[in-house]
Amino acid sequence: MRDKIHPEYNPTTIKCACGNEITVGSTKSDIRVEICSKCHPFFTGKQKLVDTAGRIERFRKKYEKYQKQETTTQ
Repeated sequence: MRDKIHPEYNPTTIKCACGNEITVGSTKSDIRVEICSKCHPFFTGKQKLVDTAGRIERFRKKYEKYQKQETTTQ
């Protein structure tokens, strides 16, 4: 590698809005984030699940007449 072209890699602290602090290595000196693994809904288990079964049924009902036309023309 060439000398004097790479940024300095130092230990830094990532600070979340919830108050959590994580020490990592980075080229930046101070990192602030709004959501981290401590407060994100996916990691806390409070994730809202999407009703995909209802969406599929609505799609099938909406395009049911087109499927019937295809079966009668064949």
